[in-house]
Formats: sequence, C-alpha cells, structure tokens
Amino acid sequence: MIGRLTGTLAAKSPPQLLVDVGGVGYELDVPMSSFYNLPAIGERVTLLTHFVVREDAQLLFGFLTAEERSTFRLLVKISGVGPRTALSILSGLSVAELAQAISMQEAGRLVKVPGIGKKTAERLLLELKGKLGPDLAAPANPVSDAQADIVQALIALGYNDRDATLALKSLPAGIGVSDGIKQALKSLSR
Repeated sequence: MIGRLTGTLAAKSPPQLLVDVGGVGYELDVPMSSFYNLPAIGERVTLLTHFVVREDAQLLFGFLTAEERSTFRLLVKISGVGPRTALSILSGLSVAELAQAISMQEAGRLVKVPGIGKKTAERLLLELKGKLGPDLAAPANPVSDAQADIVQALIALGYNDRDATLALKSLPAGIGVSDGIKQALKSLSR
C-alpha cells in the first residue's frame, strides 16, 4: 500500500523515525544499517517502505536500499520470523554479510544476532539458501567446500571471521581440510 516516502526527517530515535511528508508525520522502524546512513534531522530523506497490517497494529518499516527491503520481505515469509526479528537480523548483519552467511551455511554468525536462536538460525539457512541472489551470495572470490570447512573449523576454535578468512588466503589452492587447518593454525600462531 505504501511503497515509498519522501519527506523531511523530523525525528529519529533508534530504531524509529518520524518523516514529515506534506504535513503528515509517518512513524517508521528502520534497521540500524539504514539508521546510521540517514541524513540529519530537518533534511530530506527518501525511504522504501514495507507496510504490515495486523489485527492489533499497522506498522511501517523503512529502508534506504532496495536490497534491504527485498531481504526483509524474504525474511518475514519464513515461519517464526516476524517483522521485528527481520529488523533485528538486518540491524545485526548487512545484506551482504547475511548472504555470505547463508551461502557458507554459517549458523554461528546468525546466532550472534539478538533474538536468533540455534533453531531459527538453522531454519534461516535452510529456507534462504539460493534466494538472496547470486551477486550477493557469492563471496568476493569463490570458496570451495574445503575452504569453507577450514574457516568453520577456525571459527569453532575461537578465531573470528576476519582472522579465519585471512589465514585462508595464505593457504595454497586445492589444499585438503585437515592440512589446511594445520597450516592455518601455524600461520595464526605467528
């Protein structure tokens, strides 16, 4: 029903905004990724929206990019994921990070988002696989199954995503999982 709003940003208090459009103030909830990129209060803003009508409420959600809105719409179609949970996911992970977590089947990254438990993370991995688009789901360089397993093992051992990915870059192409883990641990211990 309401697809886009262009107006003056009247107020912002995370995660809620008030946008004045021709004298009518629209309250919207936005993910933190959009919130951080908003202009100052009093400036013009254009937001893509998603309107939710429930028995007890009418809610309006705003997004700065089409990718965020389409990802939000995919998320709310999943059983057990409502608009607030979808907003929380997009506040905790960028669309690209979510796409990468889905493509690499990394439930651990999803569980770090407040409100997402192990079962919901597994459901998200299952239902979103292949739906976030090939341009978003593909990492910057193609990762083989062995490389993904090496990164997962390093994360399970307590290393963060960044360190695990950096260690992966130092490994020769086509290395096996066990040898890759050993060499990655050696490079991380230096």
